Amino acid sequence: MAKVILKKKIDASTAALSDVKSYARKIWLAGLGAYAKVGQEGSEYFQELIKAGQTVENKSKKAVAEKLEAANAEIDEAKTEVSTFKGRVELQLDKVEKAFDSRVASALNRIGIPSKHDVETLSVKLDELTALLERVARKS
Repeated sequence: MAKVILKKKIDASTAALSDVKSYARKIWLAGLGAYAKVGQEGSEYFQELIKAGQTVENKSKKAVAEKLEAANAEIDEAKTEVSTFKGRVELQLDKVEKAFDSRVASALNRIGIPSKHDVETLSVKLDELTALLERVARKS
């Protein structure tokens, strides 16, 4: 009877070992099959990925170019507006400066301080008188 029990245990162990070997072989074959399939279809799939990447890249470049063009147009418009505004500001500053100069000259004139023009006129007359005196002094 011990032989029968031992034989049943050995048969059960052999069957379990056979099942494990069978599953291990199936797993091995599945791995080989996946490797072969990737080897065959892998390069095709890789090419598809490249095409998809190129499509995305082209769309992205186009979108960036459009946004850049729009931004440059806005910058040009802003430059034009700033230039126009700058011209108007310069005209107003010139008017303010002339009005200020006129009022300062008028105030200085009222208190008896001669203007630059008055000093230049006197300087010219003084040069003429100096030249005349030198001529008279030579004749004497």
